[in-house]
Amino acid sequence: MYIPTANRKTICKALFKDGVLVAKKDYNAPRHPEIDVPNLEVIKAMQSLTSRGYVKTLFSWQYYYYTLTDEGIEYLREYLNIPQEVVPATFKKSARTAAPRFGGRP
Repeated sequence: MYIPTANRKTICKALFKDGVLVAKKDYNAPRHPEIDVPNLEVIKAMQSLTSRGYVKTLFSWQYYYYTLTDEGIEYLREYLNIPQEVVPATFKKSARTAAPRFGGRP
């Protein structure tokens, strides 16, 4: 399926930003709820990335769940010209604060 380059880049940017993407199995939906491109183009672009091994797909309750793999991160960095220090949100370490301890020695 032909997907315009601007739409493909928009999909890839959204995927790289979060590291995951969700699409409802509705091929007739005019737009994806989070990305301003047709839902069918999102599903087909992710299907293409899945066949190349850049994305893992999980289907449950009429929704497609796409997760970016390590090879996919490298591919999207090259495709979108993103520097090495930028990582998807799912790969960022959250800063945990030390919880106060009760009843012990300080």
